[in-house]
Amino acid sequence: MQEAITKTRLANGLLVLLKEIHSAPLISQWVWYRVGSRDEVPGITGISHWVEHMQFRGTSKFPRGVLDKLISREGGVWNAFTYLDWTAYFETLPADKVDLALQLEADRMANSLFDERDVEAERTVIISERQGAENEPLFLLAEGVNQAAFQFHPYRQDVIGSLEDLRKIQCEDLFRHYRSYYQANNAVLTLAGDFNTDHMLTRLEEYYAPIPIGIQTPRQFVEEPPQTSEQRVTVEGPGETTYVQSCWHVPASTDPDLWPLTVLDSLLTGPSSPTFIGGGISNKTSRLYQALVERELAVSLSGGISITIDPFLYAVTIIVRPERKVDEVLVAMDEEIRRLQDSPPSEIAVARAVKQARALFSYGSESITNQAAWLGFAEMFATYDWFTEYLDKLETVTPQDVQRVAQKYFQPSNRVLGIYKPTGNNLLTESGW
Repeated sequence: MQEAITKTRLANGLLVLLKEIHSAPLISQWVWYRVGSRDEVPGITGISHWVEHMQFRGTSKFPRGVLDKLISREGGVWNAFTYLDWTAYFETLPADKVDLALQLEADRMANSLFDERDVEAERTVIISERQGAENEPLFLLAEGVNQAAFQFHPYRQDVIGSLEDLRKIQCEDLFRHYRSYYQANNAVLTLAGDFNTDHMLTRLEEYYAPIPIGIQTPRQFVEEPPQTSEQRVTVEGPGETTYVQSCWHVPASTDPDLWPLTVLDSLLTGPSSPTFIGGGISNKTSRLYQALVERELAVSLSGGISITIDPFLYAVTIIVRPERKVDEVLVAMDEEIRRLQDSPPSEIAVARAVKQARALFSYGSESITNQAAWLGFAEMFATYDWFTEYLDKLETVTPQDVQRVAQKYFQPSNRVLGIYKPTGNNLLTESGW
């Protein structure tokens, strides 16, 4: 199913993965850096995301605004993302314009400008972004849940950072973070599309090999101790809608239990993409949809597992119907979870769940941009083999595997339960839930 890839490493440590795809005259280049909010401590939360913003402020060779015009003129697109474990940049362009993408990323890997005025301009942008997010119930709820779930691990902090830190971070902090992590030997370059591999390797050597090896920044992470009792958090904010977010601690994404958890997710809430790459499939056949939405306890629901280096959370998010109480929703949800714990799902149900998960995974792997993205994304927490083996491992999941992980992880002591209480109404019961 998967085309062959070329995987090599330049002398300066840059890991390169290439995949020829001749279905269209396009290329997509991604550059991934092993740095995200996982690398931040209180005082500099949000700094990785801010450094990402600074990469669009230009270099001496490509001043701010020039590249936007160049890429748009060639009919291309470009963007960037910062996450818990990584920061990524991409360009998708006509195949004969690949050198523009190569020049751009090689240049800003080493030569990005950090002007004081640009830093202050981005401070205003990012603080505005943070304040805008605070008007979103799900942002506030997720932030509260993560801070309750993690006492020590940096996953407790949102990628955008705290407002207090965003007001204090200075230009020299940003430049230090950039120089510490934007190094060839801390990066993965992936390229998919219409090119010749031997020729492309020569071009990559020309543009990227002159970048010197950087000094690796030591990484020290505190291991989050096991949670011993259920954590509950109530978040109040604007709006008229009550939300429930029920999360359970789950292992890192290289753990073999990821695949039965993925099938469990498909059964319980409907299939979800394992990454930011991909689309959606209806969840109307899922157990919680039938138990909550069809019984008019909830307006909608979703679920999903985040793909991370360290153990994170499986989350179920529910929008409560205005006339219903949170306790009613929790009772119905817990009943469905107990059903999975008490008896394994049928072979037919598991086969359908696997089929749905396969379909969503395949939809998210079709385009040239997404195939280039997968090359690098998998390397951020595992290797590309994780991607190529994903569907085969899904097929091995049995009903007993699903029951086992439901019993293992969906315990009250392992749960973090968050309620978003809108300031315009009060649907909580006398017990507070």
